Amino acid sequence: MNLIFTTTLLILLTISTLLPLNANGAKCHVDDESGLLAFKSGIKSDPTSILKTWIAGTDCCTWNGVGCLFDNKRVTSLSLSGDTENPKSFLVGTLSPLLSKLKYLDGLYLQNLLNISGPFPDFLFKLPNLKYIYIENNKLSGQIPENIGNLNQLEALSLEGNRFTGTIPSSISALTRVTQLKLGNNFLTGTIPESIKNLKNLTYLSLQGNQLSGNIPEIFTSLSNLIILELSRNKFSGKIPLSISSLSSNLRYLELGHNSLSGKIPDFLGKFKALDTLDLSKNQFSGTVPKSFANLTKIFNLDLSDNFLVDPFPSMNVKGIESLDLSRNMFHLKEIPKWVASSPIIYSLKLAHCGIKIKLDDWKPSETFFYDYIDLSGNEISGSAIGLLNKTEYLIEFRGSENLLKFDLGSLRFGNRLKVLDLSHNLVFGKVTKSVVGIEKLNVSYNHLCGEIPKNNFSASVFVGNDCLCGSPLKPCKV
Repeated sequence: MNLIFTTTLLILLTISTLLPLNANGAKCHVDDESGLLAFKSGIKSDPTSILKTWIAGTDCCTWNGVGCLFDNKRVTSLSLSGDTENPKSFLVGTLSPLLSKLKYLDGLYLQNLLNISGPFPDFLFKLPNLKYIYIENNKLSGQIPENIGNLNQLEALSLEGNRFTGTIPSSISALTRVTQLKLGNNFLTGTIPESIKNLKNLTYLSLQGNQLSGNIPEIFTSLSNLIILELSRNKFSGKIPLSISSLSSNLRYLELGHNSLSGKIPDFLGKFKALDTLDLSKNQFSGTVPKSFANLTKIFNLDLSDNFLVDPFPSMNVKGIESLDLSRNMFHLKEIPKWVASSPIIYSLKLAHCGIKIKLDDWKPSETFFYDYIDLSGNEISGSAIGLLNKTEYLIEFRGSENLLKFDLGSLRFGNRLKVLDLSHNLVFGKVTKSVVGIEKLNVSYNHLCGEIPKNNFSASVFVGNDCLCGSPLKPCKV
């Protein structure tokens, strides 16, 4: 019995020395470990020690950002993200081609690391199980490869927030399984390839913040599953394509702002009853806003600013709007719409140069507590802003320049979050109090203020044009 036991023990010991590293549960597969450590060696700076747990000889499945398949302890995901609240939370370096050793990898998530540079990583073509690529807010550059369509197993591709140049490759049409395609905030040029219409599973398409031009193609009849469409901040021209009307059932976010689109706002947009956000700002739209907008009962964010739109503006039937910007069109609203005043959730109201003629004391919104941004500049609003501003606990920015506001500046209570205050070109009187010093951006020029200005770091343009202000940065006060 002893001989048999000893022989069995020797066999077991011999087998255990021949087993791969992951079999003992303490360490990871040799390919996974070498691939991950090669990635770490390509990182030249890690100020907040994001990779501090990546130590050779330890179980890589416990390393920060590394996910493993439970059954065989192979690495299936790599997810590293910088902290947007911490400016030092980033990585400096390049992506090692040896990440191609992670043959079981199905998800690569490198987000907000800010300083990962280099070209599009070719090793991605060597990962047969890869389904999700999110390399966002880094510094990858060069062109998106022409053969990007070879990654036809992908279900999501996001390269947004990098420095890619050139055109969108037509082979992208081969990514027919993709539900999210996000190429926004790069330097891409050219037009939108019509072949994108083949991506019938798309729910999220983002090409915003590039230099794309030409007409927006009629491709959307085939993309009826879209929930989010972001094309803002490009150089698109022409009209809103008719095929966008086919998205009316599902689309929640339509962002076309900051382009050179023209013509009338199409009536069919009033049929988008699921629409949460509509941004048509900074274009060249003309004519009236369609009456059908009254059907947009679920709209929370509406931005039509900086166009050539004219009266009348339709009455909306929204239950509660979060942000509204109608500024700098050719409206003569006369008053702030009642459907705005009744909203219990509004945080941003921008109606600059909208032909409003009210006494601000008479405006009684149902909720002021949550306001973050208010811009009523360039109207004919009279009265006092005290009643409104002293009720806004979260106010960050108030712009009321070029009106007829008349009140004692000393009676204004400055909330802790207020960063921008513009009351220039009004009838405001009284003294400049010490509380203005904590504001980042101030303008009280061309009013009727008087007295010594408290010590500050503002320029003279902030205070000029008043009755008798003195002290730095203006002339010294007379003794």
